[in-house]
Order: sequence, then structure tokens, then C-alpha cells
Amino acid sequence: MPSELAVGIHDLSFRTTSFVLHHSELARHNGTDVAKYHKGLGQRSMSVPAADEDIVTMAAAAALPLVRRHGPDRIRTVVLATESSVDQSKAAGVYVHSLLGLPPHIRVVEVKQACYGATAALQFAAGLVHQDPTQHVLVIASDVSRYDLDSPGEATQGAAAAAMLVSADPALLELSGPSGLYTADVMDFWRPNYRATALVDGKKSVAAYLDAVENTWRDYRQRGGLPLEEFRSVCYHQPYTRLAFKAHRALLETYGARADEETLHHALAPTTGYNEVVGNSYTASLYLALTAALENCRDLEGRAVGLFSYGSGSVAEFIAARVRPGYRSHLRADEHQEAVNTRQSVDCETYRALHRHTLPTDGSSYELPHQTRGPFRLAALRDHQRIYEAA
Repeated sequence: MPSELAVGIHDLSFRTTSFVLHHSELARHNGTDVAKYHKGLGQRSMSVPAADEDIVTMAAAAALPLVRRHGPDRIRTVVLATESSVDQSKAAGVYVHSLLGLPPHIRVVEVKQACYGATAALQFAAGLVHQDPTQHVLVIASDVSRYDLDSPGEATQGAAAAAMLVSADPALLELSGPSGLYTADVMDFWRPNYRATALVDGKKSVAAYLDAVENTWRDYRQRGGLPLEEFRSVCYHQPYTRLAFKAHRALLETYGARADEETLHHALAPTTGYNEVVGNSYTASLYLALTAALENCRDLEGRAVGLFSYGSGSVAEFIAARVRPGYRSHLRADEHQEAVNTRQSVDCETYRALHRHTLPTDGSSYELPHQTRGPFRLAALRDHQRIYEAA
């Protein structure tokens, strides 16, 4: 295989839920100063799933535009990354494969490592394309972040799916150079099988995240990666958007570079637009940041963009990508803005009812109310089976 083969992200699309809770409404309900959310966290609203929406329906909705634009014939693999899996055995991507009407001669797998999983999937996909440059690999990150009601993490909830078509000679981004890697066994965030909501040690999680930024960057540079000044922007996993600013400040200071507010704003503000209104989408979060950067920065052609991926527990990676010439003609900014802007606002009473909504676990039949505005829905549970349909 020629070493100069360009492999990367050929197309990128995301979708979110039908409902949204604004943080002004959450603050009104719990008596919190809204500045705690808007300024302290950098969050303005969070996507809330309808009763008949989950990681499968969002994943299929995110991937549908890619299949429609490029066709299914060259897709040989579907990799779905999630930490909100709907089954302990069956890959959620198999449901997506069915909903999209993809051909049978495709491998489908699911990967998990907290919020890092989609980056592992991306690297897996790149390896497959290097092996066979004629194929496309569909990578989907889909998650619903859930914390206990009235808990410290509640305001950082969210939900979204990002779908990427990985190919040779990509239209958007070429993955380039080495990776910086870091793994540490730390209990900063986790969700046991018996819980529907995550457990998190907030202070430990921030410390582990910042430690991973420093260590992945050090490993990246030791392996011959680009100097920091070569990057027009760095896209970070954003559990809440202010953490990305804190991380970049730490990176600049470690590197001995300017870390003033103007420098931080220039590098990061273009990356936060979707995450601050969608909330934390776990595996999809980094790729919503990348989508925002591609749509909002006007000077990216030919420039290097850094991607910092972090998954609690913890595994992290820093990679570089080079933005391809003519990338802007392949973006989907109008579709993404529509997905965000057409969500229906809900009050706290409705949000809390949706949060408390649970599905039966005894195999009994259950019909879901039709609430979603998306193209696919979870219609029913029958005999321990999930029934999906086009909406």
C-alpha cells in the first residue's frame, strides 16, 4: 500500500433529539442562578430524547444523509460507538443497518470505551481503508447522557449522534501523522450494568481529563507530531464547553505559549456552538465540536486541526487532521442548524417525566407513544425484543 494514500473523513453528519430543555428553565425550576450554567459550564440548553428515541434512532437519522449522498454500495463496515448500549450482546449498529436498508455483505460491530469509543472506531475504519482503498466505512457515535435528577451532573446531560464516512481521498479531513495515547485506571465516571444513570466524581474527572490532555500531547510530540503553533484549532471532547477552554489553557501553558482569553477564544469558540446547545453527547461530543469548527472557521483549508478524545476510566488520544481543499462545498451546515433549531422546547415537568420514563424489563409487550419528529422510532417492545420502524 503506498504510504502517501490519504485516508480520513469524507462526509460528516449529526442529528439530535426532538425535544430540548433550556437551562433558563432548569435554573427557574431549581432556583439556581442561570449564570452557573451559561458561564460556569458554558451550556445553554440540552437535548432531551422523546420516549421513542434512543441511540439507534439517532444513529440511523445521522447516517441517512450519508447513505443518500454516496450510496450504500461501497460500505463494507459499520462501526457504532456508544456507552448507552441497548443490548449486552447484539450490536446497536445491526438495527441501524436494517433501518437504512444497507446490503447484507457488511460487517457490523459496536465499540465501547466511554466517550473515547468513536475515535477508536475512526482509527479502526482508517486501518480498513488503508487495507482496501475502494471501500467506505460508516462510523457512528451515538449516545444519551443521563444523570440522576437534581444531581450536580444534571445540567450537562444531552444526546446526539454523529455519523462519518471514512474513505480514501476524503473530501473533508485527512488523518495525518502519529497519535498521542494515554490510558490510566481511574474511577472518575462509570455506569454499572445495574444502573440507568452514570456515577461521577466531578473533581476527579476534571483532573483525569486534564492529566490526559498533558500526557497525550507529550506522547504525540515525542512521536514526531506537529508543534502546537501549526494547529489552527483543537477540537476537544466537551462534557461541558468550558472544560475545553480549561484544557486548552493548560496545554498552552504546558507548551509555554500565550494563554490569554483572546488566544483561547480564537482557537476554541468556533468549536463549541453545537455542544453548548445539545449538551454532552458522550462519544459524539468531539465530532460535534469538529463539525462546528469546519462550519464556523473560514481559514481552515490546508490547515491542521487537532482532535483530543477522552473517555473516562480512562483512555485518551490526540490526533491531527489536515483539512482538505474545497471542503466547504461538502458541509451540511443548514441541515445541522435545522436539526438543532426545530427541537421542541419542553418545561421541567415534561423533561422530568421523560427522564423517569422506563421500559419494561420482564419481556411484556409495550407500545411506545409516537413523539419523535425524526425519520426512525422505537415502536414497541415484544418478547424482550426492540421493534424499530421508519417514522
